[in-house]
Amino acid sequence: MEAAKIIRKAVAGVSLLREERAGDASLYDAVLSVKRFQARRFAGTYWDLLADPRYQAAARFFLVELYSDKDFSERDMQFSRIAGAMERFFPAQVVAIAVALAELHALTEELDHLMGRAWLESDERQGDARRYLGAWRRVGRREDRDSQLRVVLLIGDELGRMTRTRGLHVMLRMMRGPASAAGLHSLQSFLESGIETFAAISRRGDVVARFLSIIRTRESQLISALYDADAVTFGTELEQALGQAR
Repeated sequence: MEAAKIIRKAVAGVSLLREERAGDASLYDAVLSVKRFQARRFAGTYWDLLADPRYQAAARFFLVELYSDKDFSERDMQFSRIAGAMERFFPAQVVAIAVALAELHALTEELDHLMGRAWLESDERQGDARRYLGAWRRVGRREDRDSQLRVVLLIGDELGRMTRTRGLHVMLRMMRGPASAAGLHSLQSFLESGIETFAAISRRGDVVARFLSIIRTRESQLISALYDADAVTFGTELEQALGQAR
């Protein structure tokens, strides 16, 4: 039941943040701006992977499922409602991913919420890149940023491992009906999409490991630069990354 407690706590935290934003239109818009910037930044940082047949599917999966401004409220409700029964429906590997995903989502929402507040305090004439950089530095929380990256890589690694588990993909397909009936179709969709994506690139040798290594290197460098680099120079580099996403 520990998994259920962790998931419910994470979802409850996210729900409180959503309620606060629902009552403050300016904050809601600011957080949405932060999320959209982050999605564009990811697309710009990994434009080459998104265009490379070897990595395209995995990069797209990360962009849509982990770095986008997608509304995850439906998945959150499913997680909370069925958290206690999740261990009965899915094997331990899947439950571990669900727990990691819930914790990552909660931390990301908290940091985005704080970024939204800092975004509101900044001068919009600076442009999105310098505005984002300033908000990032005002929020701080470097250990949490490093933790975000670790969990993202953990989820990617676990999805890669699951593709090597004999019969798991077939089992997930067989569980579509029961999972939907139990209100778990959103989690089911995430898992199937992730496993199919990583299974496809796993057939090409060590592509998964290389993909995750690229993510680790670039995101680690980005995190360090966001805290330590010269603001004017790095703000220009961020603008250039956004240009790659267009």
